[in-house]
Amino acid sequence: MSTGALATLIGQQPYKFPGNDAIGWFFIVLDVVLLTVFTTCIVYRFNAVPGSLARSLHHPHESFFFGAFLVSLALVIYCVDLYAVPICGDWLLKTIEVLYWTYAGVVALVAVFQYHVIFDRVKLPVTNALPAWILPVYPFLMLGVVGSAILKNQPSTAGLPIFVGSIAFQGLGWTVAYFILTIYVTRLVNSDLPSPPKRPAMFVAVGPASYTVNTFVALGMQAPKHIPKGFLGIDTIPVGDVFKAVAVAIGIFMWLIGFWFSALSTVSVILSAKESHFTLNWWAFIFPNVGLVTALLQISEALDLPSVQMICTGATAMLTLLWVFCAVMHVRALVRKEVLWPGQDEDMEDMNGEPEGLDGDSVEDDEHNGA
Repeated sequence: MSTGALATLIGQQPYKFPGNDAIGWFFIVLDVVLLTVFTTCIVYRFNAVPGSLARSLHHPHESFFFGAFLVSLALVIYCVDLYAVPICGDWLLKTIEVLYWTYAGVVALVAVFQYHVIFDRVKLPVTNALPAWILPVYPFLMLGVVGSAILKNQPSTAGLPIFVGSIAFQGLGWTVAYFILTIYVTRLVNSDLPSPPKRPAMFVAVGPASYTVNTFVALGMQAPKHIPKGFLGIDTIPVGDVFKAVAVAIGIFMWLIGFWFSALSTVSVILSAKESHFTLNWWAFIFPNVGLVTALLQISEALDLPSVQMICTGATAMLTLLWVFCAVMHVRALVRKEVLWPGQDEDMEDMNGEPEGLDGDSVEDDEHNGA
């Protein structure tokens, strides 16, 4: 998720230096390689241990992270449109259109049935609430983002259905995320913060608002192209231009929500830095904040603010360096058997065979954005 998201941000930079695209391509190729390797490892795990797939999908914590796999696929589609379409031509545009709608059908089934399993089989107290509970519906937050991105290259005949669909998909993603974030804030008020090594997982809450801003502003900028004259029977005003103005205003209105969650998480992480060590949640430094920077970049382009665009370029450089730091720390932790090792992650169990972390401060925090 973090690698693919960073590739999309690098590819949208307004101020590019020599080698910018090469760095973007590096992250795209690495993203596909990592996704392939990780998927192969997970398939081997489920193959080697009969019944482990069913247990994973019904696990009170691990089950949420199936959504991370689907988000990773959405980012691959996003990267292909951003980098490959300009050099491949119209046939790839049609392929992306088909992939987009196929992906939408798959994640709709997942969002319904996975939440049904969670509501029916798993009882999680509010004091355990974490942003990871959003992940089964997170692909819908990405559907809006991907839809708004691919509209730049799609013809008007295919563009209007994608335009309307992106609004609907983002509506579901944001609304469910809003419900869960409300529960999460209630947990923060009534319970302790996560333990220091797991506080980076708090950044997951940055994503929903940030990617919703990204979607609305990008859709607004494409609205004059894809909304036809006389849309909804309105002939007196240009509907596309009106939507553009309203969408940018909505984006500005919502951006500070994501920034507030990011600032809150940053303060919590800094104050506990001396007591922290690497866990898989450190990858939450990247993916949600990429959405925050991308959203600000979209707003700055819409309002023609070069100074803000320069700030976004600086933030992109910082996130790239942070990705390198997390990667080094991740490899170091693997070598020292501190992560992805028996007894360290989601397979950690207590004496009764029940997964630890039911206090809301162990297993589920260890898993955040490790994909």
